[in-house]
Amino acid sequence: MPATTFASALAMLLAAVDGAYAGPGAPTRGRARRAVARTWRGATRLEDAESYLEYLRRTGLRSYRETPGNLGVIALRRSRESTAEFLLLSLWESEESIRGFAGVPIDRAVFYPEDARFLVDRDEHVDHFEVVFQDGGFGR
Repeated sequence: MPATTFASALAMLLAAVDGAYAGPGAPTRGRARRAVARTWRGATRLEDAESYLEYLRRTGLRSYRETPGNLGVIALRRSRESTAEFLLLSLWESEESIRGFAGVPIDRAVFYPEDARFLVDRDEHVDHFEVVFQDGGFGR
């Protein structure tokens, strides 16, 4: 995915959580808090990309939104030769919020009943990053 497309998608997500970080050099609007970003990657066959996206909307993406403390999610997709890669980036108020979604340990990926039917490659592990800077005006 071109950097500008990723940057624009990330900017939209960060704008949705304007004020997520309060610290040196960070603009602060709204409540001061630290957010946690969670990333997961998986891949489907190219011909399953649209069906999997619809499935994600009904399962994981909906679960993110329904979990208290979720601040937003972006689903990114890129096509490769015979696969479609997905990167999910969600923002959370805290690790405690993530535990409400993922359970313990929070670095284990969450899967749904039909994932095995769609996914040809998937990360069993997710990554978490502390949001250390955000500018809600980025990408506007």
